[in-house]
Amino acid sequence: MQNFAFFFPGQGSQSVGMMAGFDDMPIIRETFQQASTILNIDFWEMVTTPNELLNQTQHTQPLMLTAGIATWRAYQQLGGKTPTVMAGHSLGEYTALVAAESIRFEDALPLVKYRAEVMQSAVPEGVGAMAAILGLEDDVVKAVCVEAAGSEVLEAVNFNSPGQVVIAGNKAAVERGMELAKEKGAKRALPLPVSVPSHCALMKPAANQLAEYLKTVAVQTPKVKVLHNADVASHSDSEAIKAALVKQLFSSVRWVETVQAVRHQEILLAAECGPGKVLTGLTKRIVADMTCAALINQVSINEFINQ
Repeated sequence: MQNFAFFFPGQGSQSVGMMAGFDDMPIIRETFQQASTILNIDFWEMVTTPNELLNQTQHTQPLMLTAGIATWRAYQQLGGKTPTVMAGHSLGEYTALVAAESIRFEDALPLVKYRAEVMQSAVPEGVGAMAAILGLEDDVVKAVCVEAAGSEVLEAVNFNSPGQVVIAGNKAAVERGMELAKEKGAKRALPLPVSVPSHCALMKPAANQLAEYLKTVAVQTPKVKVLHNADVASHSDSEAIKAALVKQLFSSVRWVETVQAVRHQEILLAAECGPGKVLTGLTKRIVADMTCAALINQVSINEFINQ
């Protein structure tokens, strides 16, 4: 098989029934049981029964980490080879580091739960917001943020694909930004159903808390290169990795540049390892000649391995 990349999804790809395609693989349930034991939360019930916990940040982050690692372990068990490079979208960066054996799964679970809690506590409910701006150039969206911010925080935070940029900040500033973006020709400006304005300056208090927590976490040199969101670079030094994770909390997710950096390594094949197909869709829009497969069930994993 040619060189290939693995991408790990972040928050927003969770849904009830998302692991249903792996019913014949005990490794999936075992991974969920391991996570449930570590954090004392029944994650399997969360993904199999309609509930309100699924979309609460402090549950969603460890849940998506668990789902991504369960999928990764299933892939390995089915005979999948090691990718050349990995990356993850926001929270998915942690999943990538676990898969690359940089952070132990049992350490990453309480870490991402803590990350979710400090993010939630950094900005009171209703103070922050996020919105997707569709159909504008990146530079125009950045200019909109500067103009609409006023005395508040408003930043372009997720560069997901050409013409799809997410903005975040104070709620009133985001609302002003949405209106101004429409005036500037945006096709759509959609408020996102989130309780935390991720990846903007409002997250700096949370980043400081995360930095303190990371001092207690063992981080090894990854066995596979992991491209980080904040600097589109891979690091081998543990302190550099921790610094990248801290910076990620209040910096934009440079996903377009990440996928382009993978393509510049002559890689034309990728897989999205975890629930949903969000990154698969973004990859096609970012690099037309790169193929990305969504590993959402046992069948799709076998097809990817056997191609």
